[in-house]
Amino acid sequence: MIPQILKSLLGTSNSRLLKKYQPLVETINGLEKKYSSLNDNDFPGETDRLRNLYKSSNNLDNLLPEAFAIVREASRRSLGLRHFDEQLLGGIALHEGKIAEMKTGEGKTLVATLPAYLNALTTKSVFIVTVNDYLAQRDAIWMEKIFTFLGLSVGTISGTLEPSEKKEMYSRDIVYGTNNEFGFDYLRDNMVYSNKDKVQGDMSYAIIDEVDSVLIDEARTPLVISGSASESGALYIQINKIINLLINNSKKESLYKIDEKQKNASLTEDGHSEVEKLLLENKLIKSKGSLYDPKNIQLHHYVDSALKANLIYKKDIDYVVEDNQIIIIDEFSGRKMPGRRWSEGLHQSIEAKEKVKIQNESQTFASITFQNYFRLFKKISGMTGTADTEAVEFQQIYGLEVVVIPTHEKMIRKDEVDLVFISAKEKFNAIVDEIIKINKLGQPILVGTTSIESSEYLSKLLKAKNLTHSVLNAKYHQKEAEIIAQAGKLNTITIATNMAGRGTDIVLGGNYLFNSDKLNPKNFEELKNEWDKNHKKVKELGGLYIIGTERHESRRVDNQLRGRAGRQGDQGKSRFYLSLEDNLMRIFASEKVSEIMKKLGMQEGEAIEHKWVARSIENAQKRVEAHNFDIRKTLLEYDDIANEQRKVIYNQRNDVLLSKDIPTILQNILKFEVENIVSKFLPEDLPANQWDPKEIDSYTNEEFHLETNCEKMIDSFEDNPLEEITTYIREEVSKKLESNLSVLNIEERIELIKNIILNIIDEDWRLHLSAMDYLRQGIGLRGYAQKNPKNEYKRESFEMFEEMLLINNHEIIKILCRINIKNQQQEDSNKPEIVEFKKSEDPKCLLNSASGPVPRNKKCPVTNKKFKQCCGKL
Repeated sequence: MIPQILKSLLGTSNSRLLKKYQPLVETINGLEKKYSSLNDNDFPGETDRLRNLYKSSNNLDNLLPEAFAIVREASRRSLGLRHFDEQLLGGIALHEGKIAEMKTGEGKTLVATLPAYLNALTTKSVFIVTVNDYLAQRDAIWMEKIFTFLGLSVGTISGTLEPSEKKEMYSRDIVYGTNNEFGFDYLRDNMVYSNKDKVQGDMSYAIIDEVDSVLIDEARTPLVISGSASESGALYIQINKIINLLINNSKKESLYKIDEKQKNASLTEDGHSEVEKLLLENKLIKSKGSLYDPKNIQLHHYVDSALKANLIYKKDIDYVVEDNQIIIIDEFSGRKMPGRRWSEGLHQSIEAKEKVKIQNESQTFASITFQNYFRLFKKISGMTGTADTEAVEFQQIYGLEVVVIPTHEKMIRKDEVDLVFISAKEKFNAIVDEIIKINKLGQPILVGTTSIESSEYLSKLLKAKNLTHSVLNAKYHQKEAEIIAQAGKLNTITIATNMAGRGTDIVLGGNYLFNSDKLNPKNFEELKNEWDKNHKKVKELGGLYIIGTERHESRRVDNQLRGRAGRQGDQGKSRFYLSLEDNLMRIFASEKVSEIMKKLGMQEGEAIEHKWVARSIENAQKRVEAHNFDIRKTLLEYDDIANEQRKVIYNQRNDVLLSKDIPTILQNILKFEVENIVSKFLPEDLPANQWDPKEIDSYTNEEFHLETNCEKMIDSFEDNPLEEITTYIREEVSKKLESNLSVLNIEERIELIKNIILNIIDEDWRLHLSAMDYLRQGIGLRGYAQKNPKNEYKRESFEMFEEMLLINNHEIIKILCRINIKNQQQEDSNKPEIVEFKKSEDPKCLLNSASGPVPRNKKCPVTNKKFKQCCGKL
């Protein structure tokens, strides 16, 4: 009661923030007359003037009113769009590094131009992040007119650009692109071997469109750059057959457990026995072997992933099969994610299940979560129609405050209470009946589903009733913008899978200007008149009618669907149709709702419409949201540990790439390596008479091909034998390095050392990432020993990382000591005879057989085919 009284007296934090912004809006409005009197060609000069003011003051906040007023006038002249006061409020929130929650149709794309222009005055690029390539291209082309009018350059990043083209795009003032492409470019930049090959530049300020989709929905899947590791397709196929035998077993209920909440499947004790029997029959384990034997760890991993692939992951819900490939479907946006693959063998298991080509297992080269990528920016902000439900997560993870911006026109959409049926069949019959009834009136209908399977099932029902409709899901995403743009036409029925971040407004009466560049200008007036009539009629019918066929796990996604209606004060209506067989209801809310239905005496075919049910569903969604938040938080906590190590490695690489003094870096590496050797073989805590200097001589000979005589030298050292023996070994190794590299001139020497250091760092980092993956998979079991898994992971990964750094130093010195560089004359005189295989598949194919047996999978240097497919055929 007291908090409610205080809130009514003092207002909410959101209302206080908006009140604080209001004087700025009034100042911007007061400058409108000043800038409306300027000539068009005066605006680039105003940009230069503001840039000079920033240079002298280093304060963007003081320039905000003028900058926003200039952008508003530029937009009015170049696009015919004038920013509303509410859009100015959104722009101020974005500049302050906050999230602006603005309803669908409030013009978020235009809002972004305000803080983007202001922050570009620093001469550092501003990144505007979108969720797909279409929106990046569309927004860049659309808003470029404003920015070029003001004298700024605009770039668009896409995966099809060459590195040199990307670098040029990143050098521009405003850069549009997707979260995936920006993240991958960052990882690729930290894999280059020359600083000039980096493309991304400074990460100063990012504005993230559909910020909830990027920072929350996609935060559970890290970005990974990987390469092919091993071929094991046949084994995945064998294991898949074994799991199918298990699933088709008459006693299957007792052989495995399914946990839909955790998206997991596991074998019971009987299941393990059955799988071991099948593995034995297929000669995959020996007669006395067990699935738990250390040598069968990998096999156990295959069985686990095959179980999940067959029991948990569903076709046309979690993925689609396209062009002989498994394409993941984003569960929140309903879009396909080509190029993304599930890790830990799951993707290969699904490929085996669907009988498509099994890609080789991959080795991680570089990885980062979106959380840690966007936290690299000095400032980030975001826009979305639905962020308030996740405000706590935004604050805790990113330090981002959510500001709810009022709508320009009052929201008048009617959101009806959910209807709940006993079975899915009854629910879909009721939906079809409702669609038929509404369609006869001519009111446009948008039906939201949560899976491709549901959208295709409903489409089949509508086809049976001869109802014309459009389907938008991951299979038909190419026509996405066009389907959505025309979803507000009279008599239109549109079925869409998940409406998150579609980026195209649904205009009542249809969008006659969509693809206007392809229309004949003479038709514009006629089209406009026709649209006016249709627009008026649709409004009279009640606007766009939204039907939800199922509640999503996240309330935010439901709100995104509802938000497609009622834009900019339009009429609209929404209602969700549910059944006890829906995933959310079945897993999280069915018991409570079933009890309510029984108490009310529900009969088959009847629907319940009650606030108790709505409350139960909302509570179920809150529980799922909390569970998903825990998953993301746990992922981040583990990735934070890896992130600290990633920073060290990437800083090391940058130091090498940018260094003007590679010899000093090499001497530092040598110093650490020699100190490590001495401390290992001549421990300081042991008396000198217990040291065995012969071990050092043996070690340096074996590892560095270096003849040392520490045993003799140590007797001649009197003052500080450890320090003097360290200096002695260092000098001997330095001589060896100098001798090995003497053939090269100074530039060649530096380039060689630089490349060897970078190669070693990269290779050891890859191996470390793989080791971290394995550690992460099994660390949860430490909980059974009353140990905190996160603390154990932190401790062990730190020890592994320290060991990797020592290995780095050792490998670099080892290679440079063993390297044998010949000058051109020596190379020519020692050139081995090349044998020609005349009977080979390719008569030009040459392979030097003098080096001994050739591995069958090694590539021939001429045909680039594997040896077994080329000369090896002989």
